[in-house]
Amino acid sequence: MKKHVITITGALGSGKSSTANGVAKELGYERFSAGDFQRAAAASLNLPYDQYQKLAEQDPQYDHRADDALIEAGKSEKRVIDARLGYHFIPDSFKVFLTLPPQIAAMRILKDAQSNPNRHKETMHGAKDVPTIAKSIEARRESERHRYEKYYGIKDPFERSNFDLVIDTSETVLPEVVEKVIAAYREWLEE
Repeated sequence: MKKHVITITGALGSGKSSTANGVAKELGYERFSAGDFQRAAAASLNLPYDQYQKLAEQDPQYDHRADDALIEAGKSEKRVIDARLGYHFIPDSFKVFLTLPPQIAAMRILKDAQSNPNRHKETMHGAKDVPTIAKSIEARRESERHRYEKYYGIKDPFERSNFDLVIDTSETVLPEVVEKVIAAYREWLEE
């Protein structure tokens, strides 16, 4: 049976959080963010997020805490979940993948960090140029890919066939992305 749950994942800088916020607002659903959960967990340990991620590479308990919170969030109906492995842990959800080229992602992250200095610290590491941020994005993606294979047996968490909808956000503005997600989700519910 299909759940009234939308899971959104994608590349860093693809607009996952903004899309999840927009979709949740339009549908009147609650929102859960695994990234926010992990950032709060890192803060509770007085660790920068990138150090928390390094701990997660060595000890699965750090990822499992977020996974447990994600699974719990997925038990409720009318929820939009922003999480890398949301599609895996909530297989009866409507699964969305947002993609874009790494250079565009790096430009977006740099621009967003300039207007919102508290975001993207873990991606930027003090970088002020697109090529360095692009390298950081790739390093984080490889770290996640390695952990997901090691802990869950998932070889490619970004395999497009895992998703009900794939959107290239480099070619689509946020309001259109939100509209596309909602339209496809409603069709999926009716199938």
